[in-house]
Amino acid sequence: MLKKIVGIFTLCTCLFIVSSTLKAAEVPYDSEKGQNRLNAVNQRKFDYFYYEALNLKNAEKFDAAFDAFNHCLAIYPTSAPLLYELSSFYLQLNRPEKAVQFLKQAVENSSDNFSYKIALANVTRGLGMYREAIQEFEKLIKQYPEKVELNYHLAEALTQQGEIPQAIEAFNALEASMGMNEALSMQKCRLYNSIGESENAMKEIQRLAEKFPIESRYQIILGDLYLENNETDKALEAYEKAKAIEPGSPYYIVAMANYYEVTGDKESAETQIHNALINEKLDVETKVSILSRYILTLQQSNKDIESANQLFETLLEQHPEESELKLMYGSLLSMQEKNEEARFQFQLITEMEPENMAAWQQLLQLSLRTEDLEEVIRVCKKCIELFPDAPEYYFYLGIAYHQLEDYPQAIQAYQDGINNTPRENGPLLSDFYGQIGDVYYQSEQMDKAFEAYEEALKQNEGNVMVLNNYAYFLTLAKKDLKKAERMSEQTVRKEPNNSTYLDTYAWVYFTQGNYTLAKIYIERAIDNDKTNNAELLDHYGDILYMLGETEKAVEQWKKAKELGKEGDILDRKIAEEKYIEDVNAK
Repeated sequence: MLKKIVGIFTLCTCLFIVSSTLKAAEVPYDSEKGQNRLNAVNQRKFDYFYYEALNLKNAEKFDAAFDAFNHCLAIYPTSAPLLYELSSFYLQLNRPEKAVQFLKQAVENSSDNFSYKIALANVTRGLGMYREAIQEFEKLIKQYPEKVELNYHLAEALTQQGEIPQAIEAFNALEASMGMNEALSMQKCRLYNSIGESENAMKEIQRLAEKFPIESRYQIILGDLYLENNETDKALEAYEKAKAIEPGSPYYIVAMANYYEVTGDKESAETQIHNALINEKLDVETKVSILSRYILTLQQSNKDIESANQLFETLLEQHPEESELKLMYGSLLSMQEKNEEARFQFQLITEMEPENMAAWQQLLQLSLRTEDLEEVIRVCKKCIELFPDAPEYYFYLGIAYHQLEDYPQAIQAYQDGINNTPRENGPLLSDFYGQIGDVYYQSEQMDKAFEAYEEALKQNEGNVMVLNNYAYFLTLAKKDLKKAERMSEQTVRKEPNNSTYLDTYAWVYFTQGNYTLAKIYIERAIDNDKTNNAELLDHYGDILYMLGETEKAVEQWKKAKELGKEGDILDRKIAEEKYIEDVNAK
């Protein structure tokens, strides 16, 4: 099915649209190209289907419109408006080569139509066909020299093609027509820097500074360029000029903070940062940027990041309604494990801006990390009300109920998530079914669990979590062991260093009586384990016992007990020095 077409060409950044009411009869006749005029009967047919197609498109019945336009094509294959319309459909159908072909034909059959030509140039550029786009823009500039803005599009295409000197020339041509302005000078400055011509980059800013001598910002930009080039004396000179023009400029303070950092005067840099943050003239976006960099500097120098807390408090007094600050402060407090203080900041945002998804997500992550399951449920339920099309909240709601062993509620949450997930999102649907399988298994409904796992693998046959759990539970049930082996082998092939998957693979072989292979994989699992998993050592002991290495087996069972594994079966294995099957293992 064709997706909704928002504009005639969605890939274009600047597109001149031809009126949809353009009559087919207005297509110019070109005898040299052999275009035949339509007879009266065919003209009426064409007009009827063409206008019907336009009406269908306007009614968002895109499949029917596409069919009608194609019917028109059979009647009048050289109609430029028709070719133009069809090219937009081929873009939506991800057939860019066809879209470009039709646009070229539209241009060829209506050589004086500027809109078709600019569309072709912009579409080829949007598709990454920069060389063709450049050629089209160059033709347009020659044909329409009064349209000076075409030089900008040409410069952009040249930049994307990597032809930087030519792009600068195009910007120069535009500047010659429009006059000097900041946007063009800054663009040329960036281009010069990108090809290592820092001197020319500086000249562009110097020209701006000379043209606008009362603008301190250009001196600061010039100083920044000198600083990047390690010309610290010239940088300081430019900054001092900026200060002379505008003594109270907060951007001068920021520039000097950078200067002190580069020259190694960390104490002065921190003083300038502090001055900038408490400067009421400085916009909050710049303050947020400074704070981010300051926190990063503290982390890199292994300094106590709590020194930034007071700055946040000061800023929040100045900007109490600024949610971005609260988000940053909450994240910083969370890093410091000041969970309740962090929660307070996130909660404030959700009360001020109930639809601020970022704040809700921070609240959710904090609740998950602190294992506050009741709060997870509260947040997820609220988010489901606010963002009903976001299925992840059903997922975490199900997890919370699952951990609380409220299995019916968990299954209901997962099922609701499935109902609110697009059918084409197989991986997420697979995760939901996998979770349902885990819940059913936990509640000892084995058949339903295995049905859910099967459905999960239908949605995503490569879901390693499901493959692992399904294989392990089949092994414990001693059912379909060859199938379990195939599934477990897939997980190990995809993640060869995952100790959990290696353990499952070892246990599949153990259950089949292949203790030699079981030993190989359990030892790999232990080598890759970073968590001191006692279960691995318990399994290792079982495998060693079956290989006749009783003393080593008991040693591993004892290690498992030391690491926290408990149970009567393990105690008996140690006491009786023999393997005892745990028939109740889940």
